[in-house]
Amino acid sequence: MLDTHHHLWSYNADDYPWIPANTPLAQNQLLAELEEVTSAAGVTGTIAVQARQIIEESSSLLKIADQSDLIRGIVGWLPLVSENVEEDLEHFSDHPKFVGIRHVLQDELDEYFLRNDFHRGLSKLPTHDLRYDILLYQHQIPVATKLVDRQPELGIIIDHIAKPKAQNGRIEAEWRSGMKELAKRENILGVKFSGLATEFSDEDEVDPSTIRAYFEETLEIFGAERVMFGTDWPVCLLRLASYQEWSDTVIGLTSSLSVDEKDLILHKNGETAYQLKS
Repeated sequence: MLDTHHHLWSYNADDYPWIPANTPLAQNQLLAELEEVTSAAGVTGTIAVQARQIIEESSSLLKIADQSDLIRGIVGWLPLVSENVEEDLEHFSDHPKFVGIRHVLQDELDEYFLRNDFHRGLSKLPTHDLRYDILLYQHQIPVATKLVDRQPELGIIIDHIAKPKAQNGRIEAEWRSGMKELAKRENILGVKFSGLATEFSDEDEVDPSTIRAYFEETLEIFGAERVMFGTDWPVCLLRLASYQEWSDTVIGLTSSLSVDEKDLILHKNGETAYQLKS
């Protein structure tokens, strides 16, 4: 199994102001912790994704990745709007485990998705064989589609199935229609089935029937060739008891699929989308 989405951090409140105090997130979550939870869950490879929007985050993640064969790829952060981003791209793309870039678009206004300087940076990623992870909420899907259309040469991966509103056991119509439109784009290389547990409101239980409904809908829209397993650990611990709880959930959701389909979702799609080196 390949976990296509998790984070790592040496915790302090100043660097991670979004982390709630007195939660499992408010502590170091580094290589030792990752190796423990992945081993228990039967996960044999991972992709670590940036959690801070500073260039040092990319360097830090690569240093950790160099210590373990478990971490097969890093999706880092670089200042894509900078006029000098080409220098950073040349430096980081030389590392075989540096496979992609992410900017936290969910926190930006719609205008940011279409900024010319941002798109200038995005347009440089294909030259360096880098993918772009797009993080957004379901209401941002229309403007995200415009971004995707402006970068037809850029391989893009959707994080957390575009963070739908998870409630009442129903599929959001806005999410469904938007994802169907995104799925038409050939440069959408994959969509991560991750992060859904934390989209339930604090007042609601994490509902297995809603999770199943979103999985089946995502599979219907994108096909087994573009859906990939991710945990969003340790963020998932805000609503789940453990890393293994989500891993077991996804394994259960794939249980009725063919052996080949399961292998695509749980392993191969992530390898293909991120061009992971063996």
